Amino acid sequence: MSGSSKYTTTLSRAVVTPLARLLWRPRIIGRKNVPKRGPVILASNHRSFIDSPAITLMAPRKVSFLAKQEYFTGTGFRGALSRAFFGGIGAIGVERGAGSAAQHALDLGLERLEAGEAFAIYPEGTRSLDGRLYKGRTGVAWLALTSGAPVVPVALTGTEDVQPVGSRVPKLAKVTIEFGQPLDLSGFGEASSGRARRHATDAVMAAIQELSGQETANAYNNPPATIVERVRQVLHRDDPTEAVEPD
Repeated sequence: MSGSSKYTTTLSRAVVTPLARLLWRPRIIGRKNVPKRGPVILASNHRSFIDSPAITLMAPRKVSFLAKQEYFTGTGFRGALSRAFFGGIGAIGVERGAGSAAQHALDLGLERLEAGEAFAIYPEGTRSLDGRLYKGRTGVAWLALTSGAPVVPVALTGTEDVQPVGSRVPKLAKVTIEFGQPLDLSGFGEASSGRARRHATDAVMAAIQELSGQETANAYNNPPATIVERVRQVLHRDDPTEAVEPD
């Protein structure tokens, strides 16, 4: 990271973190469960647009996460403000999509882990519209088994009240974020094994559910898709590259 990027990150966190704590009045549980150094994956449930800022600002160390490339390509003052904010809180800009685009997104996460950093991911793939916890996609297991990084399950509660799906203006509400005990997924097998990735992912989702108390949905959280996209999802349903959909 360049010196200017480090300065932007530090400045953004210094300004935004106190404001976030004031507005959200967060209750933070289990901060000690996040390793202070070395690669770690924070795997969280996903209930609101503000989930990523909540995790990165409340975690005890710098965390990176995936975000839409559009947040970094705007023009004028608004575009510059967006780049400064999202870059400052650890966002990595990626293009939406499936197949090679999704694998590229995972590769970006792997780069951060191999550099000894913390990386946040939502195994559900996209936000839950009904409050249930959906089946996890296997990208989280691919990252963990490829990098050897432990996975810390994360449960967010209240973010859906701060900014419900479809709402543009955040509201005042109390947020709880709980970091669970780190999970070592190496015992499930190799990253190349679809069975190992599936079972490892299921273990992560079970840990998230235990923290969040959410009702589980025995299905993937698939957004509306075209026929072509549905066929692609079927063909690649056990492929780790299906796992990432940036906010």
